[in-house]
Amino acid sequence: MTAFEPLALPAYNPRLRKGEDHNEIFDPVRKKWVVLTPEEWVRQHVINTLIAYQDVPPGLIAIEKGFKFNTRTYRADIVIYNTKRKPVLIVECKAPDVKISQTVFEQIFRYNLVLKVPFLWVTNGNTNYVAEIDYLSKSSKFLDALPVFKIMDAY
Repeated sequence: MTAFEPLALPAYNPRLRKGEDHNEIFDPVRKKWVVLTPEEWVRQHVINTLIAYQDVPPGLIAIEKGFKFNTRTYRADIVIYNTKRKPVLIVECKAPDVKISQTVFEQIFRYNLVLKVPFLWVTNGNTNYVAEIDYLSKSSKFLDALPVFKIMDAY
């Protein structure tokens, strides 16, 4: 079974299997096998990073979270909630060969018009941008790393 290239995210041993006409990876949050695409490879590495390294409880992670903005329906790749069930992080995952461009940032900013989270993370597995939004000062800044869940939970 073919996995994808190593990423600039913590390595882990995902559960992989061969489906009828495609490879699959087990998603521990959705508790099901999903088609292994390059974007899914990145998403599962992000999920592993959030749970194993950022101490995010799996029950506070939503995958492909749907919501409406104006008349359109959108889906955020990953949304993290704090223990009060308020969204605190949106993660936008792209395949490793997708360049993180202005369009990608516009996409996550559009999602944040609805969800209003304090943290944003855009990644293709190799390039990572984490931003913190300060709604009081109406400013944002890029961070060197994603805060651990304990910090995000305080929002």
